Amino acid sequence: MKKVFLLLLVPVFIISCKSKAPKTETTTETPVAAHPEWIMQGNIYEVNIRQYTPEGTFNAFAQHLDRLKNMGVQTVWFMPINPISKVDRKGTLGSYYAVADYTAINPEYGTVDDWKKLVNTIHEKGMKVLIDWVPNHTGADHPWLTTHPDFFVKDSTGKAATMFDWTDTRILDFKNNEMQDSMIAAMKYWVTNTGIDGYRVDVAWNVPGEFWKKCIPQLKAVKNDMFFLAEGDKPYLMTSGFDAYYPWEMFHMMVKVAAGERPAFALDSVKAKYDTVYPKEAIPMYFTSNHDENSWNKSDYGTFPGIVHAPFAVFSQTMGGTVPLVYSGQEEPLLRPLKFFEKDPIVFGKFERAKFYKSLQDLRKKNPALAADASFRKVTIGNDTTVYAYVREKGNHKILVILNLTKKEQDIKITDKSLQSVAYNIFTGVNEQLSEKRRSLPPWSYYVYEYPVAGAN
Repeated sequence: MKKVFLLLLVPVFIISCKSKAPKTETTTETPVAAHPEWIMQGNIYEVNIRQYTPEGTFNAFAQHLDRLKNMGVQTVWFMPINPISKVDRKGTLGSYYAVADYTAINPEYGTVDDWKKLVNTIHEKGMKVLIDWVPNHTGADHPWLTTHPDFFVKDSTGKAATMFDWTDTRILDFKNNEMQDSMIAAMKYWVTNTGIDGYRVDVAWNVPGEFWKKCIPQLKAVKNDMFFLAEGDKPYLMTSGFDAYYPWEMFHMMVKVAAGERPAFALDSVKAKYDTVYPKEAIPMYFTSNHDENSWNKSDYGTFPGIVHAPFAVFSQTMGGTVPLVYSGQEEPLLRPLKFFEKDPIVFGKFERAKFYKSLQDLRKKNPALAADASFRKVTIGNDTTVYAYVREKGNHKILVILNLTKKEQDIKITDKSLQSVAYNIFTGVNEQLSEKRRSLPPWSYYVYEYPVAGAN
Protein backbone atom coordinates (compact mmCIF):
# COMPACT_ATOMS: atom_id res chain seq x y z
CA MET A 1 0.00 0.00 0.00
CA LYS A 2 1.48 3.34 -1.06
CA LYS A 3 0.29 6.63 0.45
CA VAL A 4 -3.24 5.37 0.71
CA PHE A 5 -3.35 6.41 4.35
CA LEU A 6 -3.57 10.08 3.46
CA LEU A 7 -4.87 10.47 -0.06
CA LEU A 8 -8.52 10.35 -0.92
CA LEU A 9 -8.72 11.29 -4.56
CA VAL A 10 -5.24 10.50 -5.75
CA PRO A 11 -3.24 13.04 -7.81
CA VAL A 12 -1.48 12.20 -11.03
CA PHE A 13 1.61 11.02 -9.23
CA ILE A 14 -0.11 8.19 -7.37
CA ILE A 15 -0.32 5.05 -9.44
CA SER A 16 -3.52 3.64 -7.98
CA CYS A 17 -5.87 6.44 -8.97
CA LYS A 18 -8.74 5.67 -11.30
CA SER A 19 -11.25 8.39 -10.44
CA LYS A 20 -11.34 12.05 -11.32
CA ALA A 21 -10.62 14.66 -8.68
CA PRO A 22 -13.17 17.42 -8.22
CA LYS A 23 -12.74 20.46 -10.42
CA THR A 24 -10.45 23.06 -8.93
CA GLU A 25 -9.85 26.62 -10.03
CA THR A 26 -6.90 27.23 -12.33
CA THR A 27 -7.25 30.97 -12.69
CA THR A 28 -4.09 33.02 -12.30
CA GLU A 29 -5.47 36.55 -12.05
CA THR A 30 -5.14 36.62 -8.26
CA PRO A 31 -1.61 37.76 -7.33
CA VAL A 32 0.59 35.61 -5.15
CA ALA A 33 0.54 36.84 -1.57
CA ALA A 34 3.72 38.38 -0.19
CA HIS A 35 5.84 35.72 1.49
CA PRO A 36 6.89 36.20 5.11
CA GLU A 37 10.41 37.58 5.16
CA TRP A 38 11.61 34.92 7.60
CA ILE A 39 11.18 32.08 5.09
CA MET A 40 13.09 33.65 2.18
CA GLN A 41 16.50 32.41 3.40
CA GLY A 42 15.03 29.69 5.58
CA ASN A 43 14.73 25.92 5.43
CA ILE A 44 12.30 23.28 6.71
CA TYR A 45 12.96 20.23 8.85
CA GLU A 46 10.13 17.66 9.02
CA VAL A 47 9.60 16.02 12.42
CA ASN A 48 7.96 12.63 12.85
CA ILE A 49 7.25 12.80 16.60
CA ARG A 50 6.11 9.18 16.86
CA GLN A 51 9.40 7.82 15.54
CA TYR A 52 11.85 10.55 16.59
CA THR A 53 12.56 9.14 20.05
CA PRO A 54 11.81 5.91 21.94
CA GLU A 55 9.30 7.90 24.02
CA GLY A 56 7.67 9.49 20.98
CA THR A 57 6.71 12.63 22.91
CA PHE A 58 7.05 16.40 22.56
CA ASN A 59 9.21 16.55 25.68
CA ALA A 60 11.59 13.89 24.42
CA PHE A 61 11.91 15.61 21.04
CA ALA A 62 12.73 18.91 22.76
CA GLN A 63 16.06 17.42 23.81
CA HIS A 64 17.11 17.51 20.12
CA LEU A 65 16.40 21.21 19.57
CA ASP A 66 19.88 22.50 20.36
CA ARG A 67 21.38 19.94 17.99
CA LEU A 68 18.97 20.92 15.21
CA LYS A 69 19.58 24.62 15.84
CA ASN A 70 23.33 23.99 15.55
CA MET A 71 22.73 22.08 12.29
CA GLY A 72 21.15 25.21 10.85
CA VAL A 73 17.48 24.20 11.04
CA GLN A 74 15.29 27.29 10.80
CA THR A 75 11.68 26.04 10.49
CA VAL A 76 10.37 22.90 12.17
CA TRP A 77 7.38 21.17 10.52
CA PHE A 78 5.55 18.66 12.72
CA MET A 79 3.55 15.87 11.13
CA PRO A 80 -0.07 15.87 12.47
CA ILE A 81 -0.21 16.35 16.23
CA ASN A 82 -3.92 15.52 16.51
CA PRO A 83 -5.49 12.37 17.99
CA ILE A 84 -5.85 9.44 15.57
CA SER A 85 -9.18 7.73 14.92
CA LYS A 86 -9.66 4.21 16.28
CA VAL A 87 -12.46 3.13 13.95
CA ASP A 88 -11.02 1.33 10.91
CA ARG A 89 -7.55 2.14 12.23
CA LYS A 90 -4.65 0.85 10.16
CA GLY A 91 -2.10 -1.10 12.14
CA THR A 92 -1.66 -0.69 15.89
CA LEU A 93 -1.24 3.07 16.07
CA GLY A 94 -2.99 4.23 12.91
CA SER A 95 -2.19 6.85 10.31
CA TYR A 96 -1.16 10.29 11.49
CA TYR A 97 -3.49 11.60 8.77
CA ALA A 98 -6.71 9.97 10.09
CA VAL A 99 -7.57 12.87 12.41
CA ALA A 100 -10.06 12.21 15.21
CA ASP A 101 -10.24 15.77 16.57
CA TYR A 102 -8.97 18.95 14.92
CA THR A 103 -8.54 20.89 18.18
CA ALA A 104 -6.91 18.28 20.42
CA ILE A 105 -3.47 16.80 20.95
CA ASN A 106 -2.58 13.16 20.34
CA PRO A 107 -2.19 11.89 23.94
CA GLU A 108 0.68 9.65 22.81
CA TYR A 109 2.71 12.83 22.26
CA GLY A 110 1.84 14.65 25.49
CA THR A 111 -0.56 17.39 26.52
CA VAL A 112 -1.51 20.73 25.05
CA ASP A 113 0.67 22.36 27.72
CA ASP A 114 3.60 20.21 26.58
CA TRP A 115 2.95 21.41 23.03
CA LYS A 116 2.77 25.08 24.03
CA LYS A 117 6.01 24.71 25.95
CA LEU A 118 7.67 23.14 22.92
CA VAL A 119 6.49 25.93 20.59
CA ASN A 120 7.74 28.56 23.04
CA THR A 121 11.12 26.84 23.32
CA ILE A 122 11.47 26.67 19.56
CA HIS A 123 10.64 30.37 19.28
CA GLU A 124 13.12 31.23 22.02
CA LYS A 125 15.81 29.51 19.94
CA GLY A 126 14.94 31.72 16.96
CA MET A 127 13.16 29.05 14.92
CA LYS A 128 9.65 28.82 13.46
CA VAL A 129 6.90 26.17 13.79
CA LEU A 130 4.63 24.64 11.15
CA ILE A 131 2.03 21.98 11.82
CA ASP A 132 0.55 19.51 9.39
CA TRP A 133 -3.14 20.08 8.62
CA VAL A 134 -5.50 17.52 7.07
CA PRO A 135 -8.53 19.34 5.59
CA ASN A 136 -9.43 16.91 2.79
CA HIS A 137 -10.73 14.21 5.12
CA THR A 138 -11.16 13.22 8.76
CA GLY A 139 -10.61 9.95 10.54
CA ALA A 140 -13.42 7.38 10.62
CA ASP A 141 -14.70 8.37 14.07
CA HIS A 142 -14.37 12.15 13.98
CA PRO A 143 -17.20 13.79 16.02
CA TRP A 144 -18.46 15.62 12.94
CA LEU A 145 -19.63 12.27 11.54
CA THR A 146 -22.24 12.24 14.31
CA THR A 147 -22.91 15.93 14.95
CA HIS A 148 -22.67 17.16 11.35
CA PRO A 149 -23.10 14.25 8.93
CA ASP A 150 -23.82 16.79 6.18
CA PHE A 151 -20.15 17.86 6.40
CA PHE A 152 -19.18 14.72 4.46
CA VAL A 153 -19.39 13.48 0.90
CA LYS A 154 -21.82 10.53 0.70
CA ASP A 155 -21.38 7.24 -1.11
CA SER A 156 -24.11 5.40 -3.02
CA THR A 157 -25.55 4.03 0.24
CA GLY A 158 -25.77 7.43 1.93
CA LYS A 159 -22.80 6.84 4.25
CA ALA A 160 -19.78 9.09 4.54
CA ALA A 161 -17.61 8.23 1.56
CA THR A 162 -14.18 6.72 1.49
CA MET A 163 -12.13 5.78 -1.54
CA PHE A 164 -10.47 2.48 -2.44
CA ASP A 165 -8.65 1.10 0.61
CA TRP A 166 -8.39 4.42 2.49
CA THR A 167 -10.88 2.97 4.92
CA ASP A 168 -9.62 4.88 7.97
CA THR A 169 -10.76 8.24 6.54
CA ARG A 170 -13.96 9.99 5.42
CA ILE A 171 -14.12 12.66 2.72
CA LEU A 172 -15.20 16.19 3.68
CA ASP A 173 -17.62 18.12 1.47
CA PHE A 174 -16.33 21.59 0.63
CA LYS A 175 -19.66 22.54 -0.88
CA ASN A 176 -20.87 22.89 2.71
CA ASN A 177 -20.15 26.44 3.93
CA GLU A 178 -20.72 25.58 7.59
CA MET A 179 -18.07 22.88 7.32
CA GLN A 180 -15.70 25.41 5.74
CA ASP A 181 -16.24 27.85 8.60
CA SER A 182 -15.74 25.08 11.16
CA MET A 183 -12.48 24.10 9.46
CA ILE A 184 -11.21 27.68 9.50
CA ALA A 185 -12.14 28.05 13.18
CA ALA A 186 -10.16 24.90 14.00
CA MET A 187 -7.13 26.23 12.12
CA LYS A 188 -7.37 29.56 13.95
CA TYR A 189 -7.33 27.70 17.27
CA TRP A 190 -3.72 26.58 16.83
CA VAL A 191 -2.57 30.05 15.83
CA THR A 192 -4.32 31.91 18.64
CA ASN A 193 -3.80 29.38 21.40
CA THR A 194 -0.36 27.98 20.63
CA GLY A 195 1.35 30.58 18.43
CA ILE A 196 2.33 28.44 15.44
CA ASP A 197 3.83 30.19 12.40
CA GLY A 198 2.13 28.36 9.57
CA TYR A 199 0.75 25.20 8.03
CA ARG A 200 1.83 22.40 5.78
CA VAL A 201 -1.48 21.38 4.23
CA ASP A 202 -2.05 17.73 3.41
CA VAL A 203 -3.75 16.95 0.06
CA ALA A 204 -4.15 20.67 -0.57
CA TRP A 205 -4.51 19.87 -4.28
CA ASN A 206 -7.93 18.29 -3.67
CA VAL A 207 -9.47 21.24 -1.83
CA PRO A 208 -11.09 24.01 -3.94
CA GLY A 209 -9.12 27.19 -4.46
CA GLU A 210 -12.07 29.30 -3.34
CA PHE A 211 -11.77 27.77 0.11
CA TRP A 212 -8.11 28.75 0.39
CA LYS A 213 -8.90 32.29 -0.81
CA LYS A 214 -11.39 32.45 2.06
CA CYS A 215 -9.32 30.62 4.69
CA ILE A 216 -5.79 31.94 4.36
CA PRO A 217 -6.63 35.69 4.62
CA GLN A 218 -8.59 34.99 7.80
CA LEU A 219 -5.61 33.19 9.33
CA LYS A 220 -3.25 35.97 8.27
CA ALA A 221 -5.59 38.46 9.93
CA VAL A 222 -4.77 36.66 13.17
CA LYS A 223 -1.01 36.50 12.45
CA ASN A 224 0.11 38.34 9.34
CA ASP A 225 3.46 36.65 8.67
CA MET A 226 2.23 33.06 8.49
CA PHE A 227 3.66 30.62 5.93
CA PHE A 228 1.54 28.13 3.96
CA LEU A 229 3.00 25.06 2.25
CA ALA A 230 0.74 23.06 -0.06
CA GLU A 231 1.18 19.35 -0.49
CA GLY A 232 0.37 19.61 -4.16
CA ASP A 233 1.72 20.94 -7.43
CA LYS A 234 -1.31 22.53 -9.05
CA PRO A 235 -0.73 26.15 -10.11
CA TYR A 236 -4.08 27.34 -8.69
CA LEU A 237 -2.72 26.75 -5.19
CA MET A 238 -0.17 29.52 -5.68
CA THR A 239 -2.86 32.04 -6.64
CA SER A 240 -5.11 30.92 -3.79
CA GLY A 241 -2.85 32.06 -0.96
CA PHE A 242 -0.12 29.43 -0.62
CA ASP A 243 3.54 30.40 -0.42
CA ALA A 244 5.12 27.11 -1.50
CA TYR A 245 4.31 23.86 -3.26
CA TYR A 246 5.60 20.31 -3.65
CA PRO A 247 7.69 20.06 -6.86
CA TRP A 248 6.88 16.40 -7.44
CA GLU A 249 7.92 16.42 -11.08
CA MET A 250 11.40 17.73 -10.22
CA PHE A 251 11.79 15.15 -7.46
CA HIS A 252 10.87 12.30 -9.79
CA MET A 253 13.28 13.62 -12.41
CA MET A 254 16.04 13.79 -9.79
CA VAL A 255 15.42 10.12 -9.03
CA LYS A 256 15.69 9.25 -12.73
CA VAL A 257 18.91 11.21 -13.15
CA ALA A 258 20.36 9.52 -10.06
CA ALA A 259 19.51 6.12 -11.56
CA GLY A 260 21.19 7.03 -14.86
CA GLU A 261 17.87 6.89 -16.69
CA ARG A 262 17.93 10.55 -17.74
CA PRO A 263 20.74 13.03 -18.43
CA ALA A 264 21.57 15.87 -16.06
CA PHE A 265 20.07 18.46 -18.40
CA ALA A 266 16.66 16.78 -18.03
CA LEU A 267 16.35 18.84 -14.83
CA ASP A 268 16.23 21.95 -17.05
CA SER A 269 13.03 20.89 -18.76
CA VAL A 270 11.24 20.59 -15.43
CA LYS A 271 12.52 23.95 -14.24
CA ALA A 272 11.47 25.54 -17.54
CA LYS A 273 7.98 24.12 -17.06
CA TYR A 274 7.80 25.46 -13.51
CA ASP A 275 8.96 28.89 -14.69
CA THR A 276 6.17 28.87 -17.27
CA VAL A 277 3.28 27.33 -15.33
CA TYR A 278 3.75 28.92 -11.89
CA PRO A 279 3.82 32.60 -10.94
CA LYS A 280 7.45 33.73 -10.64
CA GLU A 281 6.97 34.34 -6.90
CA ALA A 282 5.89 30.74 -6.21
CA ILE A 283 8.33 28.77 -4.03
CA PRO A 284 9.08 25.08 -4.71
CA MET A 285 10.13 23.04 -1.67
CA TYR A 286 12.87 20.76 -3.02
CA PHE A 287 13.67 17.57 -1.11
CA THR A 288 15.42 14.21 -1.34
CA SER A 289 13.03 12.54 1.12
CA ASN A 290 9.94 13.09 3.24
CA HIS A 291 7.63 10.87 5.30
CA ASP A 292 5.84 9.43 2.26
CA GLU A 293 8.94 8.88 0.16
CA ASN A 294 10.83 7.28 3.05
CA SER A 295 8.10 4.91 4.21
CA TRP A 296 6.79 3.87 0.80
CA ASN A 297 9.39 4.61 -1.89
CA LYS A 298 12.84 3.97 -0.34
CA SER A 299 14.02 7.59 -0.13
CA ASP A 300 16.71 8.55 0.23
CA TYR A 301 18.57 5.34 1.01
CA GLY A 302 17.28 3.66 -2.17
CA THR A 303 16.61 6.54 -4.55
CA PHE A 304 19.86 8.43 -3.76
CA PRO A 305 22.00 5.67 -2.20
CA GLY A 306 25.35 6.25 -0.52
CA ILE A 307 27.44 9.01 -2.10
CA VAL A 308 24.70 9.66 -4.64
CA HIS A 309 22.72 11.52 -1.99
CA ALA A 310 25.10 14.45 -1.55
CA PRO A 311 24.98 16.18 -4.98
CA PHE A 312 21.20 15.94 -5.07
CA ALA A 313 20.96 17.29 -1.53
CA VAL A 314 23.15 20.21 -2.62
CA PHE A 315 20.81 20.68 -5.57
CA SER A 316 17.74 20.71 -3.31
CA GLN A 317 19.38 23.19 -0.92
CA THR A 318 20.72 25.65 -3.49
CA MET A 319 18.45 25.59 -6.56
CA GLY A 320 16.68 28.69 -7.76
CA GLY A 321 13.60 29.73 -5.81
CA THR A 322 13.58 26.86 -3.34
CA VAL A 323 12.96 26.55 0.37
CA PRO A 324 14.62 23.16 1.02
CA LEU A 325 13.41 20.29 3.19
CA VAL A 326 15.24 17.74 5.34
CA TYR A 327 13.27 14.82 6.82
CA SER A 328 13.72 13.30 10.28
CA GLY A 329 16.86 11.18 10.40
CA GLN A 330 18.40 12.20 7.08
CA GLU A 331 21.26 13.72 9.03
CA GLU A 332 22.02 10.33 10.65
CA PRO A 333 21.48 9.04 7.85
CA LEU A 334 18.27 6.99 8.04
CA LEU A 335 18.88 3.94 5.82
CA ARG A 336 15.54 2.15 6.08
CA PRO A 337 11.82 2.84 5.73
CA LEU A 338 10.08 3.90 8.92
CA LYS A 339 6.92 1.92 9.63
CA PHE A 340 3.89 4.11 9.17
CA PHE A 341 1.28 2.56 11.45
CA GLU A 342 3.54 1.12 14.17
CA LYS A 343 6.17 2.34 16.59
CA ASP A 344 9.57 2.26 14.87
CA PRO A 345 12.02 4.75 16.45
CA ILE A 346 14.90 6.33 14.60
CA VAL A 347 18.25 5.47 16.17
CA PHE A 348 20.35 8.62 16.39
CA GLY A 349 24.01 8.83 17.30
CA LYS A 350 26.27 9.04 14.25
CA PHE A 351 24.97 12.26 12.62
CA GLU A 352 27.22 11.58 9.63
CA ARG A 353 25.52 14.20 7.45
CA ALA A 354 25.00 16.88 10.11
CA LYS A 355 28.11 18.89 9.20
CA PHE A 356 27.21 18.62 5.50
CA TYR A 357 23.71 20.00 6.07
CA LYS A 358 25.04 22.65 8.46
CA SER A 359 27.41 23.98 5.78
CA LEU A 360 24.54 24.39 3.33
CA GLN A 361 21.95 25.72 5.77
CA ASP A 362 24.30 28.20 7.42
CA LEU A 363 25.33 29.46 3.96
CA ARG A 364 21.71 29.89 2.98
CA LYS A 365 21.00 31.85 6.15
CA LYS A 366 23.91 34.26 5.75
CA ASN A 367 24.13 34.66 1.97
CA PRO A 368 21.26 36.42 0.10
CA ALA A 369 22.38 34.70 -3.11
CA LEU A 370 20.52 31.59 -1.91
CA ALA A 371 17.33 33.43 -0.97
CA ALA A 372 14.14 32.20 -2.59
CA ASP A 373 13.99 35.36 -4.70
CA ALA A 374 17.67 35.37 -5.78
CA SER A 375 18.38 34.93 -9.49
CA PHE A 376 19.30 31.63 -11.13
CA ARG A 377 21.53 31.19 -14.17
CA LYS A 378 22.55 27.86 -15.69
CA VAL A 379 26.18 27.71 -16.84
CA THR A 380 27.91 25.20 -19.09
CA ILE A 381 31.31 24.09 -17.83
CA GLY A 382 31.37 20.52 -19.11
CA ASN A 383 29.19 17.85 -20.63
CA ASP A 384 25.58 18.88 -19.91
CA THR A 385 24.49 15.27 -19.89
CA THR A 386 26.57 14.63 -16.77
CA VAL A 387 27.53 17.97 -15.18
CA TYR A 388 24.99 20.42 -13.81
CA ALA A 389 26.23 23.89 -12.86
CA TYR A 390 24.52 27.17 -12.05
CA VAL A 391 24.98 30.60 -10.49
CA ARG A 392 22.72 32.12 -7.83
CA GLU A 393 23.01 35.86 -7.41
CA LYS A 394 21.49 38.74 -5.46
CA GLY A 395 23.01 42.19 -5.12
CA ASN A 396 26.77 41.81 -4.66
CA HIS A 397 26.46 38.21 -3.52
CA LYS A 398 27.09 35.26 -5.82
CA ILE A 399 27.19 31.47 -5.45
CA LEU A 400 28.49 28.96 -8.00
CA VAL A 401 27.29 25.35 -7.72
CA ILE A 402 28.95 22.50 -9.67
CA LEU A 403 27.52 18.97 -9.57
CA ASN A 404 28.71 15.74 -11.16
CA LEU A 405 25.49 13.74 -11.43
CA THR A 406 27.06 10.50 -12.64
CA LYS A 407 29.14 7.61 -11.35
CA LYS A 408 32.03 8.54 -13.68
CA GLU A 409 34.74 11.16 -13.43
CA GLN A 410 34.01 14.24 -15.54
CA ASP A 411 36.15 17.03 -16.98
CA ILE A 412 35.13 20.67 -16.63
CA LYS A 413 36.43 24.02 -17.83
CA ILE A 414 35.17 27.35 -16.48
CA THR A 415 35.02 29.64 -19.52
CA ASP A 416 32.70 32.27 -18.02
CA LYS A 417 35.08 35.13 -17.17
CA SER A 418 32.74 36.41 -14.44
CA LEU A 419 33.50 33.19 -12.55
CA GLN A 420 37.27 33.21 -13.08
CA SER A 421 38.42 34.63 -9.78
CA VAL A 422 39.15 33.60 -6.21
CA ALA A 423 36.15 31.92 -4.61
CA TYR A 424 35.53 30.27 -1.25
CA ASN A 425 34.82 26.52 -1.22
CA ILE A 426 32.28 26.14 1.60
CA PHE A 427 33.00 22.45 2.12
CA THR A 428 36.80 22.62 2.28
CA GLY A 429 36.98 26.06 3.87
CA VAL A 430 39.65 27.05 1.35
CA ASN A 431 39.85 29.95 -1.11
CA GLU A 432 40.46 28.66 -4.64
CA GLN A 433 41.49 30.41 -7.83
CA LEU A 434 38.90 29.37 -10.38
CA SER A 435 40.24 29.63 -13.90
CA GLU A 436 39.84 28.29 -17.42
CA LYS A 437 42.25 25.50 -16.61
CA ARG A 438 40.70 22.09 -17.19
CA ARG A 439 40.03 20.00 -14.07
CA SER A 440 38.38 16.69 -13.20
CA LEU A 441 35.33 16.07 -11.04
CA PRO A 442 35.17 12.77 -9.13
CA PRO A 443 31.98 10.67 -9.42
CA TRP A 444 28.98 12.20 -7.63
CA SER A 445 31.07 15.18 -6.52
CA TYR A 446 29.72 18.60 -5.54
CA TYR A 447 31.25 22.06 -5.18
CA VAL A 448 29.70 25.22 -3.80
CA TYR A 449 31.71 28.43 -4.19
CA GLU A 450 30.99 31.75 -2.56
CA TYR A 451 31.88 35.11 -4.14
CA PRO A 452 33.33 37.46 -3.04
CA VAL A 453 35.62 35.88 -0.51
CA ALA A 454 35.76 38.90 1.77
CA GLY A 455 32.95 37.55 3.97
CA ALA A 456 34.24 33.98 4.03
CA ASN A 457 35.18 32.46 7.36
